[in-house]
Amino acid sequence: MNEDELKQRLAAQANTPIDPTAKRATIAAALNEFKRVHAADPASREKNQKKSQGIFHWLRLTSRSHHDDRSRDMKFAQQKWLLGSVATGCVAVFAVMLSLHNPDLTAPPPVDKPPARTPAAAGSNHVSGKEVVEEVKVTGMRESLQPEPETQRHALQEYDAISAKDIGALPSHEAARNLQRFASPAASSEAKREVLMKREASSFMPRKPDLEPPHQLETADRDHFDTVATNPIKVTREEPVSTFSIDVDTASYSFVRRQLNRGQLPQKAAVRLEEMVNYFPYDYPLPSAATAPFKPTITVIPAPWNQAKRLVHIGIKALPLAHPPKANLVFLLDVSGSMGSPDKLPLVKQSMELLLSGLQPTDTVSIVVYAGAAGTVLEPTPVAEQQKILAALDRLNAGGSTAGAQGIELAYQLAEANYQRDAVNRIILATDGDFNVGIADPEQLKGYVERKRANGIELSILGFGSGNYNDALMQQLAQNGNGVAAYIDTLSEAQKVLVEQASGTLFTVAKDVKIQVEFNPATVAEYRLLGYETRALKREDFNNDAVDAGEIGAGHTVTAIYEITPAGSKAALIDSQRYAAAKIATDTDKASEYGFLKIRYKQPGGSESQLISAPIPVAMDTTQTQLREAQFGAAVAGFAQWLKDPRYLGNWSLDDALKLAQANKGDDPYGYRTEFVQLVRKAKIAKPM
Repeated sequence: MNEDELKQRLAAQANTPIDPTAKRATIAAALNEFKRVHAADPASREKNQKKSQGIFHWLRLTSRSHHDDRSRDMKFAQQKWLLGSVATGCVAVFAVMLSLHNPDLTAPPPVDKPPARTPAAAGSNHVSGKEVVEEVKVTGMRESLQPEPETQRHALQEYDAISAKDIGALPSHEAARNLQRFASPAASSEAKREVLMKREASSFMPRKPDLEPPHQLETADRDHFDTVATNPIKVTREEPVSTFSIDVDTASYSFVRRQLNRGQLPQKAAVRLEEMVNYFPYDYPLPSAATAPFKPTITVIPAPWNQAKRLVHIGIKALPLAHPPKANLVFLLDVSGSMGSPDKLPLVKQSMELLLSGLQPTDTVSIVVYAGAAGTVLEPTPVAEQQKILAALDRLNAGGSTAGAQGIELAYQLAEANYQRDAVNRIILATDGDFNVGIADPEQLKGYVERKRANGIELSILGFGSGNYNDALMQQLAQNGNGVAAYIDTLSEAQKVLVEQASGTLFTVAKDVKIQVEFNPATVAEYRLLGYETRALKREDFNNDAVDAGEIGAGHTVTAIYEITPAGSKAALIDSQRYAAAKIATDTDKASEYGFLKIRYKQPGGSESQLISAPIPVAMDTTQTQLREAQFGAAVAGFAQWLKDPRYLGNWSLDDALKLAQANKGDDPYGYRTEFVQLVRKAKIAKPM
């Protein structure tokens, strides 16, 4: 049958009329069958239906199989919608948490803008490298621009100051590469997605803490002081002779003052009584003839804290120099990273400028620095060329680790190369004492300084700042180098040490000065030396000229104080021995003496010691000036004991120290004693460490 025949048959059927009765019967049969099916076994039908069947299924007439298929389709669609909603919610929560954790993701992305064109470049497409750098704007920076610890250590090693032209010069290109963290304008979308992924990953990593600025790191209490026991009470019959080296250092007083000005009591090890007392100049008489550089002044007064005891003051004052010799000075300056705070290297520069102002035009100055490496900043230069010296000082910057041993060696080499027989050849070391790198054995360093001293080159120490201050090593180096150790905490202190007392700091008038006192057992039951714990000598060292001792500079004063208990006094703390030898017979000529004083010293260029001696009488004529000076010295000694070890003071208080010092300030042209009174007041309210 072809297509034409099919069309003809269909057309013939279409023209055949439909029997209305048959039509109605057919429809009725269909409806009855429909009702029968839906009415039969409803429970079974419900069992075959799915609960997730479409919500509009009751509008359609479908067979059971078609209905089941449709139900499965509807259920799958709803499951996809439900799972999609849950996934979308999880992503939203994750995005919120991520944005809260990483503030950088909440900021709008940087907009790449073309560099601004200057009028000069408006007519040209060429832009120089310098102009590009000036137009760069760093975006997306975190709060801190500090490099990681490894980067900073590398920088400190590379930025060390070696010469005057190099000091302070930083490699800016390297710094620029470290700081430029911006996206290239030509970056692809794939690269941007990679950057975003890295940010998201880094937000879950613990962030390294920002590096603390150097001046904040130094606030930690890492100052080092040797702990030395206070001198004990000694029984005269058992040990009548006391021997020690003089000390003109003043570092302890300045450090104590710094702590009290901060409202804090100093640590006990930082208090050295003899340096507290010797900080102040005293009005002791000078020798009438120039046969000796000084003469002793002896004063005996009741002890302020125990009237049953006595204080024996031994004071010496050196002659001033009428014509100071020439000076060959080498400034050895610590420019390590620990010297960066304002009270260190900046104060060092100012202090050296003050010292220059008091030198003669023919004196010479050299500058050596050390920090990780040592270098000569200024070759020996006459003070007449002061601007050249000041310019070299001005270029100094702090940075690097400390290698003090190498710096000292270079300074001595420079001093030896410019050595002058008719001049004072001295190295002045300015540091916070932080010799934490480059010294394998401090004892070896001290021996090195001692050997160089024998060649005529001396060493003085100026300490600065706190937090790294190595007081113990500085004191020992100064002692071995025949120099003084001073602590500079203010510009006023620099003025005192380097200008007002410059002659005493630079020019020695007597070296290897030793004091020995033999007490009389008939008049003295007990005695105690106040301070000088680190300067004690053996009895046989007094007459041994090979044993080193302290130096005294031009115009300097030195004070030593003994507390004695008169024989028979109830104030004695040590009982007499039951089985002791018979009582020593008293010599009528010596019963009037508490003891006998002997002092040995050498001329600056000499090798044989000279002897000065004098008795310590029980009764003596004392001038008002002597009494005033001794009373003020006693106030300072009592205050130092209160700070360090008050066990011998009884009920004596800071108020008693205030009254005694206030009543005996004397002339006080520079206000040092007035300042002491204020420090005692501050100690009353200072907090302990």
